[in-house]
Amino acid sequence: MSIDRAIQAIQLFQGDSLTKSISEIEKYIVGFSAKESKKLCIDREINDSFLASALSIKKLAGQINVIIHAASILRSLPEILEPGEVIESVSLGAGNTGRKFDLETNYRIAEYKFIDWNGGPESIRQNGIFKDFFELAETDTNKKKYLYVVGDTFPLKFFLGGRSLTSVLSRNSKLLQKIHEKYGDEVLKVRDYYTLKACEVDIVDISPHIGRNS
Repeated sequence: MSIDRAIQAIQLFQGDSLTKSISEIEKYIVGFSAKESKKLCIDREINDSFLASALSIKKLAGQINVIIHAASILRSLPEILEPGEVIESVSLGAGNTGRKFDLETNYRIAEYKFIDWNGGPESIRQNGIFKDFFELAETDTNKKKYLYVVGDTFPLKFFLGGRSLTSVLSRNSKLLQKIHEKYGDEVLKVRDYYTLKACEVDIVDISPHIGRNS
């Protein structure tokens, strides 16, 4: 079944409000026999095709983050690439699929984080963005380094904050050891490391280049 048909089937079932539609059915079906229940399903087209539609949407929803990641990178490229700049490698799928960075050109290396930050406790997201920043900052290259984010307010607040590296890297002991071996006690918090490396990695709000408000 096509995605369009699947969405139409779901929309027909939910009506103006899914909660309201389900509530109405719950009240309406009380006292129904098997025969009457079957007629309800026929009348409302609740059949194998409908269930297949719902499963199709669920499967698509499970892949939506990968779709957003890939499409957003592709959408940004015409906006950020400079004259004479060409793509050397790109990672559009989940993770880096064997490539070190989401984007590498003859001019830049870059990581993308398409996260809608809300300013609350977001430790897992913070852990991930710190790792990306670290990998960019520690790479020995003459190329420009970019960390693209959706809205830079909360990421910068995190990088300038006092969260300890032992907390951020609690599940990445190897990376934590690298930092301790290289920088010692002068780098114990996120802001310590960011202060050292801020001039090496540009944190850029990519929102204007992908048609989103930051």
